[in-house]
Amino acid sequence: MIAEAGLAALWLAAALALLQFGSGVAALRGEASPLAALVRPVAVVQGALALLAFAALLLVFAQTDLSVKLVALNSHSAKPMMYKIAGAWGNHEGSMLLWVTVMGLAGSFVALVERRLPERTMIATLLGQAFVSLGFYAFLLFASNPFERLNPVPPEGQGLNPLLQDPGLAFHPPTLYLGYVGLSIAFSFAVGALITREVGPAFARAMRPWVLGAWIFLTLGITAGSYWAYYELGWGGWWFWDPVENASLMPWLAATALLHSCSVLAARNALRAWTVMLGVVAFSMSMVETFLIRSGILTSVHAFAVDPKRGTFILALLAIYIGGALTLFAFRAATVTEGERFAVTSRESALVFNNVMLSGILGIVLMGTLYPLVTEAFGERVSVGPPYFNPMSAVFVVPMLLVLTVGPLLRWRRDQLARVRLPMLIAAGVALAGLAVAISLAPGKVLPIIGLALAPAVALASLLPLRGRKLRQVKLPLWGMVIAHFGIAVALLGMAAEGAFTTERLVALRVGESTPVGPWQIRLARIEPVAGPNWTALEATLEASYAGAAPIVTHPQARMFWAPVQNTAESALLTRWNGQLYTVLGDKADGGANGGRWQLRLWWKPLVTLIWIGGALIALGGLLALLGRVASDLRRLVASDKIAFRRQRQGR
Repeated sequence: MIAEAGLAALWLAAALALLQFGSGVAALRGEASPLAALVRPVAVVQGALALLAFAALLLVFAQTDLSVKLVALNSHSAKPMMYKIAGAWGNHEGSMLLWVTVMGLAGSFVALVERRLPERTMIATLLGQAFVSLGFYAFLLFASNPFERLNPVPPEGQGLNPLLQDPGLAFHPPTLYLGYVGLSIAFSFAVGALITREVGPAFARAMRPWVLGAWIFLTLGITAGSYWAYYELGWGGWWFWDPVENASLMPWLAATALLHSCSVLAARNALRAWTVMLGVVAFSMSMVETFLIRSGILTSVHAFAVDPKRGTFILALLAIYIGGALTLFAFRAATVTEGERFAVTSRESALVFNNVMLSGILGIVLMGTLYPLVTEAFGERVSVGPPYFNPMSAVFVVPMLLVLTVGPLLRWRRDQLARVRLPMLIAAGVALAGLAVAISLAPGKVLPIIGLALAPAVALASLLPLRGRKLRQVKLPLWGMVIAHFGIAVALLGMAAEGAFTTERLVALRVGESTPVGPWQIRLARIEPVAGPNWTALEATLEASYAGAAPIVTHPQARMFWAPVQNTAESALLTRWNGQLYTVLGDKADGGANGGRWQLRLWWKPLVTLIWIGGALIALGGLLALLGRVASDLRRLVASDKIAFRRQRQGR
């Protein structure tokens, strides 16, 4: 009965989304309907029912209820409990139910706490959110039912893709979905503001926490996903420009631009049209990601193999939502003025420039991701990878980083470059010194050299806004900006160092033999069988010595899963302050009385961990900024309530 209860909760949530939409339409038309007052409470109950449906799905996975088709296809009784639970969203239907659940809860939270917008704009926002939710409810109920029963019940499940049986699966998809759904709230805010023509600082202040929260989760999700693919797939890379990787990057790029545009609109009442448009574009990229992963047109470890008919359903939703929003924008664009003007030399101009660069990168990634799909439709297979993405993106990234070194130092509205000449000269000097060192250490590697030169300059420039301030009095949003920009410099240094100095070695060793890789000496001590809960493996014991020190033992494995049957290479990593030793055990190269030789793939990656440390710092900066903004909004709300209370008492 658990599955039936979950399905019933899903149907009720869909019905309430329809009621929420109808109530919102009635309220905006000015009809004296009792339904108009239901918009907020219905949104709250809808979110609760969606949560109930997802809880039911978690329960049937925890119990390995094989009468539920989704469980039978994606779970197995021998799986550890963590992977049984995580398997609930490690598939198409479950991940879409998670999406709808987070969307419902987000709409509930908006209905409960948002009081900064005029009531009509708030109603229009919840109407937009209900409209988006209705499409996803329809998709789940009519095309991707997660609670479908099987008859007869199979004796055992097929299990989860072994590549996804990793702790990263428990955290990576949910964080990404929180980001995507946060952008759906931003989209609804943009649609609501367009409907009521209330595009101004109050709208930006209401939308900014949601954009910032979505951006934080997207940053964490992309960073965690990069590290998961790095250590789990065994190929030694942290970013492959895989189409599904790109699909998660595109919403982040749009959200970054939207976040900066929101800040300008909230603080200086400028960039109104741009903010609304970016709200639509950011959610559009989330929908593109959903279509690419679930349409069946991509082959990737990240993608779900799905009936293309369901991809057509999602494509139709994308056309309805985005086409409708763009049509609304076209009709209302004339009423959305750009607000206050600003000089070329101002912080607003720096933010606009960087938004243009971010939009350029977004265009490059979108084009490179979709172009192979277009050519394949005409019978020609084309591969687009790092040789295209890296240099083309650098055309926009490098100017953006240069402006990033000076932009935070400029004043709002109008400033003079002469006032920030000294910090600019210092940053330029650091960049030139870094360039000279990089050329001497990594000759001929153009992009890594540029990264090694710019990283110290960006790091120094990120700290300059703190100059002359008492650190204890610095507000959280400023700390957030400083730490996030410093995180960009840290990640850039890690990327550049990995590209410039990585050493790779592919060897075949007998037990007892050694080989060097970078500053390490690696000895194959033994190969022995081991067993896990739903797999067996051959495990290598490697003794790694660094610069003559005592050896450290590491254990890469070649695993054989039986549910489903699949072989995987489980890498083993040794992390030191200056880099990471990455080891992978391959196949047996030959036979022999001594057990033959075993293939080993070894990398020494200097400073590679800075990539993910930088990503974590960027997310931490966003979190500090969010906490500061929320605290400021709460103080403003309390102050306004006190004023209203005093006026009420005086009126008596």
